[in-house]
This record gives sequence, C-alpha cells and structure tokens, in this order.
Amino acid sequence: MEDKRNILKEDSPFSWKLLKNGKALVYWSGKMIKTLKEKDCSKLKELILKGDDYRIQLFLAKITGNFKHGNERVG
Repeated sequence: MEDKRNILKEDSPFSWKLLKNGKALVYWSGKMIKTLKEKDCSKLKELILKGDDYRIQLFLAKITGNFKHGNERVG
C-alpha cells in the first residue's frame, strides 16, 4: 500500500502552481518545497487533466522525496 496512514487522501498536503515557462512550483502545507522542470511538470499536467486527486498527491509525494525528517523546528 502506498499511503498507509491515508494522509494523501484525507488531508491533501501538497498543492501546486503551474507557471507559463513550463515549470511548476510544489507546496507542502503552504510552503514551497520544490520546482518541477519540464518533464515532471508535463506528467503533473497529465494527472491534472485526468482529475484523480489521490494520484496527483501520490505523484507529488514521490517526486519531492524524503524532504521532511521530523526534526524541523516550528518558527
């Protein structure tokens, strides 16, 4: 199973913004964490056209990788 705690289905922590230059910005809980270049941005656009929110969240989780380790301080 890909999402054992159902975080991607229930909370949808990732959001995105498509840019005109063929790139996309990926946000997690309102904070920008990654910029997608042309190849990954086109995959994101395909998923958006299909309209499957869970697959979009799963793709963004996989593409961002292991960026959060649990030891981050709250500002």
